[in-house]
Amino acid sequence: MMAEGGRGPDCEMQFVFHYCSGQSIKSEMEDVGLSASYSSINDQSGNSFWAQNGEELDADAVDNFRRKLKYFFMNPCEKFKARGRKPWKLMLQILKIAIITIQLVSFGLSNQMVVAFKEENLMAFKHLFLKGYSDRPDETYAVYTQSEVYDHIYFAVNQYLNLHNLTVGNHAYEKLEDVYTPLSVCQAFYKNGSIYPGNETFDIDPQIETACIEIYPLQPLGIGTLPSAFTLDFKRLLSVHINFTLKAINLQTVRLHELPDCYDFTVTITFNNKAHSGKIKITLDNDVDINECRGWNITGASPRNIHYLLAFDSFIILACVASFILCMRSVINGINLQLEYAVFFLTRYNKKVPWSERMEFVNGWYILIIVSDTLTIIGSILKIEIQTKNLTSYDICSILLGTSTMLVWIGVIRYLGFFQKYNILILTLRAAFPNVIRFCCCAAMIYLGYCFCGWIVLGPYHNKFRTLNTVTECLFSLINGDDMFPTFSDMQQKSYLVWLFSRVYLYSFISLFIYMVLSLFIALITDTYETIKQHQRDGFPESKLQEFIAECKDLPASGRYRIEEDKLSCFSSCWSRFDDSEGRLDC
Repeated sequence: MMAEGGRGPDCEMQFVFHYCSGQSIKSEMEDVGLSASYSSINDQSGNSFWAQNGEELDADAVDNFRRKLKYFFMNPCEKFKARGRKPWKLMLQILKIAIITIQLVSFGLSNQMVVAFKEENLMAFKHLFLKGYSDRPDETYAVYTQSEVYDHIYFAVNQYLNLHNLTVGNHAYEKLEDVYTPLSVCQAFYKNGSIYPGNETFDIDPQIETACIEIYPLQPLGIGTLPSAFTLDFKRLLSVHINFTLKAINLQTVRLHELPDCYDFTVTITFNNKAHSGKIKITLDNDVDINECRGWNITGASPRNIHYLLAFDSFIILACVASFILCMRSVINGINLQLEYAVFFLTRYNKKVPWSERMEFVNGWYILIIVSDTLTIIGSILKIEIQTKNLTSYDICSILLGTSTMLVWIGVIRYLGFFQKYNILILTLRAAFPNVIRFCCCAAMIYLGYCFCGWIVLGPYHNKFRTLNTVTECLFSLINGDDMFPTFSDMQQKSYLVWLFSRVYLYSFISLFIYMVLSLFIALITDTYETIKQHQRDGFPESKLQEFIAECKDLPASGRYRIEEDKLSCFSSCWSRFDDSEGRLDC
C-alpha cells in the first residue's frame, strides 16, 4: 500500500533525488545504464519532491549515485565484470584499425601511381617543349636576347606540331567534335608606352592588352609565318603564354585489374618579362583532369576488383557510422551525468562544481574518435566517387583518409592507458600540455620577431630568407641543428654591414633557442615526467569528484552493480503503474 502523498515504504529509496525537467526516466536509464536510485518524482507543480520539502538525501540513494558514477568511469573490462556489458566500442575500434589501414594502403598505392604519372608527364613536357632544358631548378631557366625568345617560341610550337613523331608516350592532341583544339600563343603588354632610359623619361599607359594567335595541329607552320603574325615589343611586353591540351591514358592500373584513367593535360609555357630586367624567365606548368575512358577493351582480364573495393568502402562507412553513434552516445551520457552531479553537489553541499571536475565527464578520446569517424566517412565517400570516375580529388581524399587513419591509431593509446605500465606517455602529455602551450606562446613571440627581422634585412642577400615562409623553415631547421654551415656560407658579402649583422643575427638566434629555449622546453617535459612517476609511486592527487567516487568500495565483480539493475527494474515497474489522476504508486 502507498502512504499518503504517493510514497510507499518499499520504494522510498528509489525516489529520493533526481532532477528531471521533462526528461524521460527511461531515457536517463538507457543513457547511463545504471539504477534509478538517484531519482525523484516531480509533483504536479513541476518541482521535484526533495526540492519542495527540503529533505536530506537518503544514505542508500547517495551510495547508489556514487556507484552510478563509479560505473561510468570504469574501463571496458571492469564494466564487463560489473554487469556483463560487452566492450562493443573497443572491439569496433580494433576492427576499424584493420580495415581503415587496409583501405589507406590500397588508396595510397593507387594515388602513388597517379602522382607518379602526373610528375613524369610534366618532366616529359619540359624536355619536349623547352629548348635545351636539363634537370635543373626552374629559376635558372631563362633567356636574355630577343632572338632567344623567338627561338624558344618557335621550338615549342614546332615540337607540338610534330608531337606524334617525337613522344615516346601515348600522347595525342585533344579533339572536340572531330576538330583538333588549337595551340594558342598570347602576349600581354602595356597598351601604350614610350620608354627612354637614356633620357630618364617614359610615357606609359598601364592598361594591359592581350593579343593571341591560334595554330592547329597537323598544319605545318611555314617559315616566317609566326613573326609576320606575331611580333613582340619587348619594351611593353609583360609575358608570353603558349597554351595547348594533350591527352594520355595511364595504363599502369591494368596490372591491378582496374580500369585505366584518361588524362587531359592543359600545358602552359610562360615567358615572364614583368620585371623588364633583361632576364625573361621561362616556366612550364600543367593542369590535369582525370576522366573515365569512353571506350575500352581489356583482353584476358576484367575490372572485377572495383566491385569488391566499393563493397569494402561501404562496409567501412557503416562501421564508422556505428562507431560515431556509440561514441556520440557516450559523450551525451557523460554530459547528462555531469549535469546530475552538478545538481547533486549543489543540493547536498551547497557548492558549485568547478569546470575542471565537469570536464572529467567529457572523454576527449571519444571526441577524437568522432572526428576520425567523420573524416573517414567523408574520405571513403570521396574514394568511392573517385573509383567510379565521378571525382578526381585525389589530394583531398588522401588528406582525409591519412588524417583519419592517424587519429584511429592515436585513439588506440586510450586502451593501452588502462594498463599502468603503458599509460606514462598519456599522463605526461596530458599533464604537460597546458604548460607547454603557455611556454610555446612566449617562445613564438621571440621566434616571430627573428623571422620578420631576418626576412627584411637578409632577404635581398640570402636565398633562404627571400620569403617569410622560407625564413620560418630555415630558422626551425637551425633550432634542430640542421643546415647550419650552408646558412652561414651562402650569405652574400656585397654589403659588409649586412654581412656583419647576419653573423650577430644567426649567432644570437642559435644560442638563444638551442641553449636556452629548447633546453627549457625539454626540462619542462622532463619535470612533468618525473612528477608523474612520483605520483605513480605515492598516488595521484584526487579531485572532489574522485574522492566522492572513492568512498564506494564495491568491486566490479561484487555483484552490487547487477543489483542496481534489479532496482532499476523495480523502479520502472512502479513508475509504469503511477496513476496521474490519483497521484499514487502501486508497487
